[in-house]
Amino acid sequence: MTSPQQTEEPLATVVDSRNLTQCRADQYNRSFSSCSVQKSLRKLSGNREMVYLGMKRFFSIILSLPGLILSLPIFLIVAIFIKIEDGGPVFYAQTRVGQDGVPFTMYKLRSMVTDAELRKAELLQHNEHDGPAFKMTHDPRVTRVGRFIRKTSIDELPQLWNILKGDMSLVGPRPPLQREVDAYNEYQRGRLAVKPGLTCYWQISGRSELSFDDWVKLDLRYINERSLVTDLKIILKTVPAVLSRKGAY
Repeated sequence: MTSPQQTEEPLATVVDSRNLTQCRADQYNRSFSSCSVQKSLRKLSGNREMVYLGMKRFFSIILSLPGLILSLPIFLIVAIFIKIEDGGPVFYAQTRVGQDGVPFTMYKLRSMVTDAELRKAELLQHNEHDGPAFKMTHDPRVTRVGRFIRKTSIDELPQLWNILKGDMSLVGPRPPLQREVDAYNEYQRGRLAVKPGLTCYWQISGRSELSFDDWVKLDLRYINERSLVTDLKIILKTVPAVLSRKGAY
């Protein structure tokens, strides 16, 4: 699929030019052919950046570790139902693209049939989402157990391990697939400027009901507004968003 045409106002007209900083080309892999978008993203001052990232990492650890421990009974219960349904593996590991285009292995509770990736090609014509992302409201690859754990976001709980490892943070843009990144235009690659997260602005604003352009716009907004206060607000709003199940499928 090809990237949608960008209709939003260029980010450089939104951010304060005083916050533009030099982008180091050696931080980016082949997905980052240009640094101009990265220059447009707000950078915290040196000391403030270190304090923010240090505190964010601290809170990610102290929240993800007990979260993982408390999730163990849930993992056990879900594992039993997954095994009863089709006998396949409980966890699903997938390569995702992290900060600066660096790949990492992301973990989820398996919510689809075991040959889901092989069957994806035949479903591409039914994609209900714009842009490079693939979404179907009634994806036939989703299992009965999968429908429940997706609606309740239980399938995402193993990513607390990714957070504990340092691959992800509690708050940040959701990590995309490499084939999606390959279809990004320069503007869309800006969402890879920070560490991906478990929740973000668009996760609390409609999730899959939003367009891909809205995802990118909200991710870039987060990057330019990021702070401990912003992170806390998003985390607190994630709870009712998950309970409402709006846009989750």
